[in-house]
Amino acid sequence: MRPALMKAGTAAACAVTVGIIGAGCGSGSPHPSTPAGAGPSAFARTGSPTAPPLPTRSLASPACSTVTAPSADLTRVRSAMLPVQGHPFGVAATPDGRWAFVAEPGGIDVLRSGRSLAPAIVRTIPVTGLPLGLTITADGKYLLAANGNGASVISVARAERGTAGAMLGTLTASGGAPNGGDPVDGSAIEAAVSPDGQFAFVTLEYADKAVVFNFGRALRDGFGPADYVGAIPLGQAAVGMAISPDGRWLYATSELGRPPGNSAVRAGALSRPGTLTVIDLRKAETSPASSVVATVDAGCQPVRVITSADGTQVWVTARASDDLLCFSAARLAADPAHALVAVVRVGEAPVGLAAVRGGSLIVVADSNRFGASGATADLDVVDVAAAFSGGKAVVGHIASGAFPREMALLPGGTLLVSNYGSGRLQAVDVPTIPLG
Repeated sequence: MRPALMKAGTAAACAVTVGIIGAGCGSGSPHPSTPAGAGPSAFARTGSPTAPPLPTRSLASPACSTVTAPSADLTRVRSAMLPVQGHPFGVAATPDGRWAFVAEPGGIDVLRSGRSLAPAIVRTIPVTGLPLGLTITADGKYLLAANGNGASVISVARAERGTAGAMLGTLTASGGAPNGGDPVDGSAIEAAVSPDGQFAFVTLEYADKAVVFNFGRALRDGFGPADYVGAIPLGQAAVGMAISPDGRWLYATSELGRPPGNSAVRAGALSRPGTLTVIDLRKAETSPASSVVATVDAGCQPVRVITSADGTQVWVTARASDDLLCFSAARLAADPAHALVAVVRVGEAPVGLAAVRGGSLIVVADSNRFGASGATADLDVVDVAAAFSGGKAVVGHIASGAFPREMALLPGGTLLVSNYGSGRLQAVDVPTIPLG
């Protein structure tokens, strides 16, 4: 695994941050938007599919912190562990929920759902390189694994059947993009595909950009250099991506904002908050270098992003703030400076996240990836309506293995979580998660 930015919320890094910006880290109190004693909302108790209105308030981006939110152990949630080889990273599931895929060093595990809560591994497809983040096209035909300078592409049908030729080809970026792109460095980490399946996007973590490919052309004409369209400039350590349900926006997280003047100098990095970048997806397909619409502060080291099913909410995990953030999608486009509407303090070093139960709950992977003293890795459950109202939003936590990282939700109600540090795939029975 490549080295990562250490959490700025650790004691040593926090001291550096305070020395630079003068505030924000330390042993502060729980987040002010979460008053003590406020209970879960009626929305969470009833499980109504009608989402609560977004708050009219706007909030400031949270600074680094070592403070986490205490929560009860949800002992009645049904869960199962499946041992896998190596360290599992990305997880993806087919639209029908019958099959799932897990990325490990050197290969992609193919899993079949059955009567047991956890799916079963039926085969492993060898993949050259280091496949990490996974995504499946909307039609369920193709699996993309972020890898190298782009993505490995696999036929889902052939992977399911175990027939030859499941590996179709590789999307590879280079410094010779039509728009004069600069060098790339082999640090692909997450992948996304446009809803129509014609374009693919991959974050290159340490090149500080997302690269764009004409995926439809690659499938039609064979994989080659002409598939590479160009690069979208992002902040330092670009990681997470999500596409709005209507296909209009691409959202991307960067652990640190771009230095002033777009300098490559990284000195004093801890003085810069992480960012969420809003990208015009259609423009990115043709002119990626000029497709950024807005960039907003998104806490300390934001690493993953998802949207709600209706596209109105954009959720981000800020790993070194120990926070879950919610942005108004409409305001990100029209008034980005006031788009942050909810901040929920969660557990240690949150990474992956998923919306469950019709979007009434968000499950957050508290990775504890840096082994903070006294902290544990687990899965926090957050009540969306309580987060919007300023109530006590964390319902409780579910026990996990070491370093829970990525998630995929099966249509039948099983949440799959890769436990990177303990070599396990966790299956959580979502209907057993309490609503409040």
